[in-house]
Amino acid sequence: MSCDWLFVDGSSLIFRAFHGVPRSVRSPDGRPVNAVRGFTDTLARLVLSRRPRRLAVASDEDWRPAWRVELIPSYKAHRTAEPIPPELEPQMPLIHDVLDAIGIDFIGLADYEAEDVIATWTEKATGSVEIVSGDRDLFALIEDPRVCVLYPEKGGLAVVTEAEVTRRYGIPGRSYADYAILRGDPSDGLPGLKGVGAVAAADIIRRHGGVVGLLRDGRLPEHQRDYLARAARVVPPVRDLPVALPAGRRDSYPLDPQRLGVLTETHGLGSACDRLVLALTQVGQQP
Repeated sequence: MSCDWLFVDGSSLIFRAFHGVPRSVRSPDGRPVNAVRGFTDTLARLVLSRRPRRLAVASDEDWRPAWRVELIPSYKAHRTAEPIPPELEPQMPLIHDVLDAIGIDFIGLADYEAEDVIATWTEKATGSVEIVSGDRDLFALIEDPRVCVLYPEKGGLAVVTEAEVTRRYGIPGRSYADYAILRGDPSDGLPGLKGVGAVAAADIIRRHGGVVGLLRDGRLPEHQRDYLARAARVVPPVRDLPVALPAGRRDSYPLDPQRLGVLTETHGLGSACDRLVLALTQVGQQP
């Protein structure tokens, strides 16, 4: 079964590719290309397995937006302590170049993360949407039956629907952002409410409907009310960015054969790029 749109969290999958493909994978002149190779192969597998009518990749143009940090100073603080690995950094622009030559939209917006771009696209898109990301923040976008998240796990991609969110966390399917705010999330630097763990967070959501209801009905000290108000602006992906919905497909692939040929020969990426182009061509022929 195909979907109308496949939105890919580029940064999430690029990091997974970098850590999942051996560092020994290099270009003919010795430069690392393991992330490029792994990411390209991942896209090819996704295209063949999900068979999207349109595909777009979102980019993190800001790993830790200043406006989010101003509201929650601990927000994703690990990204300053653990910067982009030196061998990955030069591969990022190469991935952009390869996708551009093939004809895959790879788009970001200054001061925002990939999750915000995907959220905005999801608001603007019509038809079914599948989102590929290892970032649980995007669970906030799940909307049965139109939007689901394909979440990488050890056994492969888990299809996360509203029912799956409820099964995992004991909360209504569209309440993940509230859950993360209340419980906290160390991976995002969210402190949560003191003394509120997973069970208590789920109970609060069931009783009050979420953060807005708790602020309205709950008896909270001022510092907790302040945290909740700030976190409610930080955690949910932004859905109204000034970014257009991309074309998502081309009449034929690759878009720029000559440029792609130079890139694949220079960096030894021929087989990986061929697989992706073939996948896009095969799926593009579906009715």
